[in-house]
Amino acid sequence: MTTAVHKVRSHYDEVAEVYDHRYDANRGKFYYNNISHHVMERFQKGGRLLDLGCGTGLFVRHYVNEGGEAVGIDISRGMIGKASDKCGSSDFTIGTAEVLPFRDGSFDAVSSLLSFSYLKHPEKTLAETYRVLRPGGSIAICTLGINLFTRGLPAIYHISEAMNLKKACFGAFGERYYSVEEMEQLLYEAGFIEVHGKRCSFAHYNLARPIYDIAKKIEPFVERNIPYLAYNICASGRKTFEEGTESPKKLEI
Repeated sequence: MTTAVHKVRSHYDEVAEVYDHRYDANRGKFYYNNISHHVMERFQKGGRLLDLGCGTGLFVRHYVNEGGEAVGIDISRGMIGKASDKCGSSDFTIGTAEVLPFRDGSFDAVSSLLSFSYLKHPEKTLAETYRVLRPGGSIAICTLGINLFTRGLPAIYHISEAMNLKKACFGAFGERYYSVEEMEQLLYEAGFIEVHGKRCSFAHYNLARPIYDIAKKIEPFVERNIPYLAYNICASGRKTFEEGTESPKKLEI
């Protein structure tokens, strides 16, 4: 295991409880529900999902509540423990997204929410994702995008780490923030078709209360008309069908 991976795993083992509370209550819950909606709309209802970097199982729970079944994978034992408590009917495993312990064509859908930026070799993860998807299966990724606000995050992370602010869920892990074009290119190069990317989520939970309230009200307008100001990128694609098989109805986005 590399030093960077060990560092990320240790961090999230320590903050699993804080992470779960932050994204499952109040402003954090609104923020997470919004990005979950953007990911969920890229999938057909039902089917079997693999959630990469599943954290405490928040999106797994969302997907199951929509009528599907789901499996989660994460490098953090602490996160997996919380996910298992939250979603007892789903399976969770500790592992890395770059080498998935699943057979070819095991899933109808693959998701990744707020974990893609940690990957040092995203092309390996996408190749593995393509392998474990069934023909016609879909992938949807929500990750922090590069913009005016996220450009300053590395400096904030280093300051918080120096101050030992673990409870703030801050760390310095060499994350990479993408543009929409970069995410789309990664998916195309992995072999996906019907690739689509867009920005979402202007009302980030870390905003101060008065600013957050304003951001929440204008979020739909920002997402439609000033997308560069949105924090996240949601990118999706579909695995090709084998020759001679019938393609399902195209998902309208």
